[in-house]
Amino acid sequence: MTLRGRLTTAFLAVALGPVVLGVMFVGATVAAVDASRSTERLAVAAATVRTSVDALCQQLRAAADAVALAGDRPAAASQVVRRGLAAAVRVTDVTGRVTYDTPGGPPAPWRDCAGPPVVGPVRALAARADVSDRAGGPLGTVTAAQPVDPAFVARLAAVTGVAVTLLDDAEAPVRLADSTASTGIRDAELAAADALDGERVTETPDGRYVRRVGPSSGQPLPLVLSVPSERPQGLYVALGSAVLVATLLAVVAAWRLARVTTRPLVELAGAVDRVARGDLTARVPVRSRDEIGRLAGAFNRMTRETGTYVAALTSSRDQLRGHLAVLGDTLASTHDLQRILRVILHSAIAATGARAGAVLLVDDGGVLVAQCTEGLDGPAATDDRPGPWRVPLGSGVVGAVAATGEPSRGRVDPAATPPGEPRCRTYIAVPFAAPGTAGPPDATARGDGPAPRPGAESAAPAGALGVLALYDRLGGDEFDDDDLVTLRTFAGHAAVAVDNVRVHEEAQRLSLTDPLTGLWNYRYLRESIRREVERATRFGRMLSVLALDLDRFKDVNDTHGHAAGDAVLAEFARRVRGEIREVDLAFRQGGEEFVLLLPETDARGAAIVADRLGAAIRDAPIAADGHGGAAVDIPVTVSIGIAVHPDHGGTGQQVLDAADDALYAAKAAGRDTWRIAEARAEAPAREIPVTTAAATPEDGMPRAGAPRQPDRTRAEPADPADVDHGGAPAGPGPVGPAPGGGASSGPHPPRQSRGR
Repeated sequence: MTLRGRLTTAFLAVALGPVVLGVMFVGATVAAVDASRSTERLAVAAATVRTSVDALCQQLRAAADAVALAGDRPAAASQVVRRGLAAAVRVTDVTGRVTYDTPGGPPAPWRDCAGPPVVGPVRALAARADVSDRAGGPLGTVTAAQPVDPAFVARLAAVTGVAVTLLDDAEAPVRLADSTASTGIRDAELAAADALDGERVTETPDGRYVRRVGPSSGQPLPLVLSVPSERPQGLYVALGSAVLVATLLAVVAAWRLARVTTRPLVELAGAVDRVARGDLTARVPVRSRDEIGRLAGAFNRMTRETGTYVAALTSSRDQLRGHLAVLGDTLASTHDLQRILRVILHSAIAATGARAGAVLLVDDGGVLVAQCTEGLDGPAATDDRPGPWRVPLGSGVVGAVAATGEPSRGRVDPAATPPGEPRCRTYIAVPFAAPGTAGPPDATARGDGPAPRPGAESAAPAGALGVLALYDRLGGDEFDDDDLVTLRTFAGHAAVAVDNVRVHEEAQRLSLTDPLTGLWNYRYLRESIRREVERATRFGRMLSVLALDLDRFKDVNDTHGHAAGDAVLAEFARRVRGEIREVDLAFRQGGEEFVLLLPETDARGAAIVADRLGAAIRDAPIAADGHGGAAVDIPVTVSIGIAVHPDHGGTGQQVLDAADDALYAAKAAGRDTWRIAEARAEAPAREIPVTTAAATPEDGMPRAGAPRQPDRTRAEPADPADVDHGGAPAGPGPVGPAPGGGASSGPHPPRQSRGR
């Protein structure tokens, strides 16, 4: 509802309230007075009815006494009837037999005036007198009666001045015997009388007041008295018309008053709407000096002052929208950590007006490493360490923030910049941690303890991920609390992004890792052997595949239990990892079967690795807990099958099948040994010259590269760039892991380090 509507309603309530209350009071008063007067009339009529019926009963009693005292009772009875003292006289003896009855008497039943109320219709009123002899002995009774007919009811109505209705029976449901009321109102009177209890007064729907009288002692007739309402005709119509006229007048006056009152407010609301649509030139006319006039003046001043900020706010809004759009799109791709950090840093610099900034993450060694920087002049001149910017925890401003978990901002002297920190005049740094981790762990983090010493090593708080730092706010001012709040928001986004990426990487690693041994699983074996075969084919290198199977491993489970068997498998995997290079890949194919991929390794090198693996497993029994927790030393041996690509297969599955066949051959040879797969039959093919080709030496064992001198234990790489990556073993001597690994043809999973 509008203000004008509310004002109009309030005025109508104030103006029409007394009118409506007055009309209601007049109507209620008139109705109460009418009901009171009608009740009084009915009470007088009821008293008149009782008096009339009592007088008639006394007359009948006197007539009966006269007949009873007369000697000639029939003659006396006839004389009483002729004089009109009674309509009929009946004489009975002591046995109740009628000895004389005047002709033309009323029909039965006759109701005795002195008798108790009796249920049933009333046809006549009667009075009884006893007849006795001179000695006082009873001779009979004389009864004088007067009929209760329409004439009698009409006489009662004439005496009382009200409508009289004689009921056929006093009990419900009531039935009409005779009535002086008009035919149209009789049913309403009977319905009202039927609902009455006692001699109370009620009102019928057509406006008549009704009262029941009798039967009672001395008045045996069941009667209903009624009078019409004395309210003026059309009273309520007149009152309603008065209210309607008053309402129309009040509405007109209220509308006029509300219009005059709300006109300045309407103008103010219109100006506000124009401002809301962007029109800051809107002004409100000041028509008075009252409260509304002062409000209009204040509004005009507000619009003038607001107009000075519109251009800056619009530009800032557009810039912020662009940053938020880029940030939202970047956060949606949670796997590209570097891109996310760059966007977060760029948005934070733009939002705070900083010149430069950096995002540093805590690495596994507890050192902050810069992952993304922008606009930095570089670390201080005293820091000559190569590589990315690295800050130990607790060292300098950034290290202290990461160590304590508390943000920091302030101003520094560029000449006194801490070692390892970028040169700046003002700075602000906010730590960020994994979502759901606790706050600062100690008093130092809360600011209650001493500040950390520069260069001091400190442990990162639980869940700490890194620090977001900005430098040199444009304009020379220091960063304020609003900048700190903004930077906390961007740090929170960085924490979520880093945590999501790490969770994704961990989930990916777990999906490709065997949980018992920590080796790659069969799923990753299929992917890796395809990739390694493609790379070996592309560069003309060899790839050796070793299929390993623990001998009689079922006996270990049956003898010592499955827990001991799991311990044997885990220790076997640990020893295998200790005997291979970092570029080599170890897989658990299933159960006690394992597979090794040895890139750039020929058959002779693979045989040396197989000898070394067999010795590492055979020479030292594996300690485990047997049944009942008793420590046992379980001797274990391994059978190994060797296959080389491309000599034993052109695809990964073919090489795996060849290694598996060689494994069965080793089992058949007595176990605890190794066998090389038989060379496959050469299919007709056209030779394609390549820069580096795989060659088979004269001893029949496939070997990578050209033939070498017999005193060398490793195959020379065909490309000088491969010197530092380590070749495959070519002789019987021991072969250790190469320091750098082989060539790569795409992304690799994390390397499996020794002892993992």
